[in-house]
This record gives sequence, C-alpha cells and structure tokens, in this order.
Amino acid sequence: MWESLVCILRHSVKDKKRVYEISGRSEFKKKGVYAFRFEGYNCSVDFVGAPFLVRESSFSNGNGSFGTLRIDLMDRTTRTYRDADIIVFNTGHWWTHEKTTRGEHYYQEGKYVHPRLKVLDAYKRALRTWAKWIDKNIHQTRTQVLFRGYSVTHFRGGQWNSGGQCHKETEPIFNESYLENYPSKMRVLENVLQEMRTPVTYLNISRLTDYRKDGHPSVYRTAYRTAQEQMAAEQSQDCSHWCLPGVPDTWNELLYASLLKMGWGSPT
Repeated sequence: MWESLVCILRHSVKDKKRVYEISGRSEFKKKGVYAFRFEGYNCSVDFVGAPFLVRESSFSNGNGSFGTLRIDLMDRTTRTYRDADIIVFNTGHWWTHEKTTRGEHYYQEGKYVHPRLKVLDAYKRALRTWAKWIDKNIHQTRTQVLFRGYSVTHFRGGQWNSGGQCHKETEPIFNESYLENYPSKMRVLENVLQEMRTPVTYLNISRLTDYRKDGHPSVYRTAYRTAQEQMAAEQSQDCSHWCLPGVPDTWNELLYASLLKMGWGSPT
C-alpha cells in the first residue's frame, strides 16, 4: 500500500526533483523506516516496518535463549509515528507463519511464555495491546488513525512454504460461491475496534481482494536468466503480495475517499 501511495502522489507532483527518499534505505520491506519527502507540501510519507505491531523479543531459561513475541508490548518503532498527522496500521499476514500459528513457547506476556497459545487468541491480545496504546498516546484532534484490514491470499495446492501456486490465474473470481470465508482475524479486529475510545477508520479490503486471484506476482517477482530458474520459482510463488499497478491502488482510493469524508484536504 505504501509503495502504491508514494507512486500515486509522486506522479501527481509537477516538479519530481522536490520528491526524494530521505531514510537512506534501499531494501524495501526490511525492518526499519522508509520515508519519501514531498518538499513542496512539507510532507513525508513513511513506511514503518513492524509486521506484528507488537514487539519481537527473546527469552532465556536453563535451556538457552529463544525468540518470543511480546504480545503485551508495542514494537519500539512507535516513537517514529506517534506524532504523525495520519497513521495507517495493518497486521495480519505474518500471523500465518509456522512459528506464530503453532504458538508453542513463542507468545510472551511479562515474564511468562505461554507453553501453547492459539494464534487467534494471541492476535486478539496483541490488538488489545495496540488499542490500549492508541487510546493512551494518540491525540484524537491532531492525529487521524486508520486500520487497513487483511488482504486475502490465493495459494492453491499448498501454502506459501509448501508449493502453493497462483501463476496460471488470469481472471478475477466472478462466481461468489468460490470466495473464501470471511477472515476470522478481521472479526477479531472489528471487535477490538468497537472497544476503543479513540475513533479508528476501518479500511475493510478483505472481500474486494478475495475476488482478485489474478493480481499476485506469483513467479514474476524478478527476471529469470534461464528456464531452470523459472521452473524453480514455480515451487515458491508469491500469492499474498500484489502487483503494481494493481489492487493496492484501490486501497489508496479508499484511503483518499475516507480522508476527504473526514475533512482532510479538498476534492478539487
């Protein structure tokens, strides 16, 4: 979504020399902050890499040290965005990885590491940690908070790490009976949002992405030098991220419409 937004905004600026990357980062989607400055508008559009929103940590006992997820603490990156004018949050896909779904000796609260905790329970606790932080730290009249929902994946014949594929998909889903069930994580999110004091605009993009099984990079994430390289790539396809131009541009249309509705900027 961030890449799409930066491209859309930069394309609309006449003097492209007044738009530049200021964070000094070259590898996108790694941990850290990536920022583009729009000098003519005294504005920066930042991407903050914190895929769980809560803190990745470690725990030591008599058997050694192992990684944990502190579902009771926010990620340390909060200081980089707490005073922003507009913040768009999202978390979801990283909660599908093996370590998080298995949930054994991974989720930590205080000094206690759960021997086993279901991923939906952990997700709910993490979102409540996020919600409490928002209610305590965000100035409602200064900062507009939005939460972008979960985008549906389209792996067939396996998952992201077990040979799941989507490279032969060339059309959206037209028959609604083929759509997935509504993501349970979004039910959890919606319940947490209802408990909050701070108003949060919910960008629910789950159903609209469900139709677009044809919109993923699949095997086309890079140029292949040989047929063997492309055949190998078919065993590890990307059916969760999205092509650009493509589906994320629609999310930003929804973001734009939401901000206009809330009184930000002008539609002219």
